[in-house]
Amino acid sequence: MRFNRLDDWLEWQLSLHSQAIELGLERVSAVASKLGIENIASTVITVAGTNGKGSTVASYETWLHAAGYSVASYTSPHLLCYNERIKFNLEMVSDSELCQAFEAIDQARGDVVLTYFEFGTLAALWLMKNNPPDFAILEVGLGGRLDAVNIIDADMVHLTSIGIDHQSWLGDSREKIGFEKAGVLRTGIPVICNDIEPPQSVQDEIHRLGCQCQQFQKDFKIQKLTGQNRLSWQSGDLVLEITQILPGIHQQQNLAGVVAGLHRLLDLNRFDNSVIQQNFENTTLAGRFQLVKSNIPAEVYIDVGHNQDAAAALAENLSLIKRAGGRVVVLLGMLDDKDSVAFVGELGDVVDEWWLLSLTGDRGLSADNLAGRISPQVQIQQRFVDVNTALNHALSSLGNQDIMLVTGSFVTVESFLLAHQR
Repeated sequence: MRFNRLDDWLEWQLSLHSQAIELGLERVSAVASKLGIENIASTVITVAGTNGKGSTVASYETWLHAAGYSVASYTSPHLLCYNERIKFNLEMVSDSELCQAFEAIDQARGDVVLTYFEFGTLAALWLMKNNPPDFAILEVGLGGRLDAVNIIDADMVHLTSIGIDHQSWLGDSREKIGFEKAGVLRTGIPVICNDIEPPQSVQDEIHRLGCQCQQFQKDFKIQKLTGQNRLSWQSGDLVLEITQILPGIHQQQNLAGVVAGLHRLLDLNRFDNSVIQQNFENTTLAGRFQLVKSNIPAEVYIDVGHNQDAAAALAENLSLIKRAGGRVVVLLGMLDDKDSVAFVGELGDVVDEWWLLSLTGDRGLSADNLAGRISPQVQIQQRFVDVNTALNHALSSLGNQDIMLVTGSFVTVESFLLAHQR
């Protein structure tokens, strides 16, 4: 074995390829063929889109596991631990399992150079092939058509809402991005389109391939009922009362799509309404408008959102919980390739103070550089070179009527959580 420690494998993978991202299926397909990766599960659900993919995967796998099915999932990126990316029956795979998978991939690849992401995708598929579950839920990392996940044919595709992100790779419009996302579709398969107004490029691909599509607000709907987090979901004659588990008003739409997908796969008429609800009750997902316990006097939320649509959802959520006499303070750290101007623009009306955090690494923006981009829009109160300095300032300056949101990137939330746990 090339390495015995997971950290050594990961460090080596980061240096193996000259580019962090190289879209295309030729190289990864060749290695997958040598590994015999074809059938990985009885049913494969591929989840693509811009926002809501992680929440969708978590809801699917929690429900299916509670219903008695074996479930594997693959997501990216991770928040604190690489092992989060691959789960079997809600449990992260072990370091030793990942090392075995990486060794098999390394042996099979010959002189083919793979990226860090491609290694991880093949590891997930190899582990699923060796222990096939009833359901495999695969989250597309970037786009769809040329993403490594797309070497597997899905039995059902779940398209979440489509917005503007990763423009340098996918295009600068919803139509171009939608075309890339729709690249995971296959002829005649069921599709859950959880976008109220999907790009025409997506609709055209669905029609061209003859997919059996169900669309949010057209074929299924969800609405708020009286009572905390109570919702009514409807499709045709089927009406279900369910409770929203994941926080944030935007999660209503994510939940609606998952219920539609489960109904398409399993026919929810066969289940009591109480059972359908109970199967969602253990759904958790870190870093999505998550309230965290802290010694900071304010209420502290973390969210990995980093694009304009995510910021719009955050603004709506914050406006619902903002207290009279209290401030909303955002600790913002962003990567260089993200549209920080659009992100801040969505949040401007609800945020009282902007605190900027420097992110290190090749793509990280310093607080000063981030300030240079967004200062024409908002007034910046604080700039921090590291998260510990930001936490110390929060301890001394925030009160119990205030709300603090840590957001802008997975890296920002990860750095906060690591410092917070010390």
